Amino acid sequence: MKELKKKCDHNTCLLCRSVQPEWLPAIDAHRKVFQLKKGETLFHEGEEMKGMYFIHHGLVKVHKHWDEDKELILRIAHDGDIVGHRGLGMDTIYPVTGTALETTEVCYVDNNFFNATLKMNPDFLYKLMLFFAAELKESEKRMRNLAHMPVKGRIGQALVRMEEKFGKDEDGFIAVTLSRQDFASYIGATYETTFRLMNEMEGEGLIKIDGKKLGILQPSNLA
Repeated sequence: MKELKKKCDHNTCLLCRSVQPEWLPAIDAHRKVFQLKKGETLFHEGEEMKGMYFIHHGLVKVHKHWDEDKELILRIAHDGDIVGHRGLGMDTIYPVTGTALETTEVCYVDNNFFNATLKMNPDFLYKLMLFFAAELKESEKRMRNLAHMPVKGRIGQALVRMEEKFGKDEDGFIAVTLSRQDFASYIGATYETTFRLMNEMEGEGLIKIDGKKLGILQPSNLA
C-alpha cells in the first residue's frame, strides 16, 4: 500500500458523516490515507486487527478460504463503505481477507482512536449498530441461499443485489464489473457452472452480457 498525503472532504464515508463536527479535527490528526493497486491486499485472514478502514473510492472484495484452491466472496465494498470490522470483538483476528478489485483509496484509523470515536459519538455508534444488523441479515440470507437455492437462482439474486447497490451505467449495465471467477466466488459456485448458466440466462433473455459487463433484462424473473 502507498500512503498518500491528502485532505478529506468529510463527506464520503460513514465515519466523517456521522461524528460530531467538533470531532473532525481529531479524525484529521489520527487518520492515514492509503492507495491500493488492483489485486493488492488490505488485510489478511488470520492477521491481528489493528484498525478500521473506510473506502474513499474504489472496490474491495471481502473473502475467505472455502477450500484449498477456492474462495467465497462475502461482500463487495465500495465508496463510503467500512471494511475490516469483521476483526472486531474479543478475538481481534481477521476471519476474512480484503483485496482491491481496482485502484482503491482508503482512510485508516487505529483501534484506540476508533474506540475513542465510538465513546464520544453516539450517533456514529448507533449508525454502526444498524450497519452491523443489516450485514448480519444479509449474511444469513446468503448462507441460506447457498444451502438451498440452485445456482441459477443465486446468479439472479446476486445480479439484483448488485444493481441495487451499484446502480446502472448509461447503457443499462450494472455499474461495477467483476471477473467471471470473482462472480462465481460471490455466488458460491464453480466457474464452469456459472459461465454455462449465465450463457443460458442470456439466451433466455433474462440478462445481457458484454465482456465483463452484466445487465438485467427481466428483473421480475430474477428476484
